Amino acid sequence: MLFSAATQALPGRTSHLKRILQHQALTPYFQPIVDIQRGELVGHEALIRGPKGSELESPAALFDTAMEASLMPELELLCRRLTLERFAELNPAGKLFLNINVSLLRLPGHPHGLTREWLEELNIPQDRVVIELSEQQPFDNNGVTLAAVKHYQDSGFWIAIDDLGAGYSGLKLWSELSPSYVKIDKHFVRGIDQDNVKWEFVKAIINIARSTGCRVIAEGIETEEELRTLQMLGVMYGQGFLLGRPSPAPVDAATYEPLGKAATPDLNTRRPTETAAVLLNTTPFLSLNDSVAVATRLLRTHSELSMIPILHDGEPVGVVRREKLWEVYSSEFGKALFEQKPVTKVLSKDFLAVESNTPLEEVSQLVTGHDEFYLQQDIVITQAGRLVGMGRVRDLLRHITELKLRDARSANPLTLLPGNIPINERLCQLLKDRCDFHVAYFDLNHFKAYNDHYGFDRGDQVIRYVGQLISRHAGTADTFVGHIGGDDFIVIFSHADWHRTCQDILTEFDQGLAEFYDPQHILDGGIWAEDRHGQQQFYTRMGLAVGVVHPDPLRCSSHEEVSQLATGAKKQAKTARFGPLFVSSRRAL
Repeated sequence: MLFSAATQALPGRTSHLKRILQHQALTPYFQPIVDIQRGELVGHEALIRGPKGSELESPAALFDTAMEASLMPELELLCRRLTLERFAELNPAGKLFLNINVSLLRLPGHPHGLTREWLEELNIPQDRVVIELSEQQPFDNNGVTLAAVKHYQDSGFWIAIDDLGAGYSGLKLWSELSPSYVKIDKHFVRGIDQDNVKWEFVKAIINIARSTGCRVIAEGIETEEELRTLQMLGVMYGQGFLLGRPSPAPVDAATYEPLGKAATPDLNTRRPTETAAVLLNTTPFLSLNDSVAVATRLLRTHSELSMIPILHDGEPVGVVRREKLWEVYSSEFGKALFEQKPVTKVLSKDFLAVESNTPLEEVSQLVTGHDEFYLQQDIVITQAGRLVGMGRVRDLLRHITELKLRDARSANPLTLLPGNIPINERLCQLLKDRCDFHVAYFDLNHFKAYNDHYGFDRGDQVIRYVGQLISRHAGTADTFVGHIGGDDFIVIFSHADWHRTCQDILTEFDQGLAEFYDPQHILDGGIWAEDRHGQQQFYTRMGLAVGVVHPDPLRCSSHEEVSQLATGAKKQAKTARFGPLFVSSRRAL
């Protein structure tokens, strides 16, 4: 008979485990669970570690050895007791997610009600504890395990199904138990931004959860791309190394910034950039081997769709259009001739496909840039080239209208340029995405004196002129022009040609300034006006100054910090020593 190395080493590991149990040499660890939509701490999952540096330090080795040595009940109860004691001692904010092997409840002599007894002894409110049940345990068919689970549920505990999708009967258990939480296994989270199947799996879980009032937690989030995809899909809670690693001490909710300062500025107030993802609807699809009859059945079932996409290796290669199919069927013997043919016989390659992260304004331009045919069709939405769903043009028009109305409400009434709210939103988005950008803060010198002397109507003309001038030079797809108010303007550059653009704006302003002064004042080189103390003072002609900053998205935590940097640069630009174009070397406060 052959024995594995692990089996041969079992006696030594068993003795080690017995010493660990005798001396209670286990350390509870806590990993944060986060509301990834709001950036708030929800609670912690309790984990366990053996003695540091030993062969039983890892939980896998610890529990495998306990299983082989028939010491699982002793280990399970000790882990639970030590975790609850540590949780009571530290008293962190949020809930405690406690892993429990419910199969142990059916063992002879297993104490019942022990968890609730410990909670009362440690003064931990029962509603702060969530019992996690792993789908990787094989639930038997005689109802014993289900009854054990109901034991905790009937006792008033929150219930979570762990590792959904990893093993046996999680979906069946979900339907039978109506748990408060389901945790999606990390397999379906890892690389979800690049995997259409995982995207569809998670989206289906979210739809079920919404209909049952259950909360979804995505496990194993390790990259920004995975996080953004989950946020876009509507997952509420997350867990993983990106959000926080397991630690012996739970994190402090008051100071915890789970997504990193640069990743989530103003999560509670920031409006995310509207992209094609907001149009997503689940859609059926066809493969190249499907028959025309299958396409016909799908179009009849989904009367709201104008077409069905055809996929090859997950990528759309064509569509079956409703009107074309009905046209084929309307001909004599059309149905009999085509029904059993492959869908390639009625395939159309003329369809509009956009990536899910495409801005809605760009999608609108693509739709309206073609003939009216596209206005009657659905939009194919992809991610990394793979189908994720479909969007309807009417939904696009509704979102665009809402955006325009929202922008109009926040625009400066004098120049109609975006005001403070959209400026801050754009800065937050750039910081969140860790983009490389420059911010130019434009301001007029001696504008108050001009406004006091010539009146607000002439002053408004100057402000409109500056707004139009900046927009003409900087109003491109990779820049953002905003009007803070008065004579203050902001340009956010996402391209490398910002310095030349700023210089061109300054040059043209000087060249066109004469038309705003009376001829005599041009000859005099300026005007006389009262200063802030009521004294007459001579002011030279207005000048445009601009301070430029290059914020570091890894060190700037919010748009307020960028604003402070830009304000400091602008003040330097307004001085004779550094102006009128000052580029600050400071990248963070």
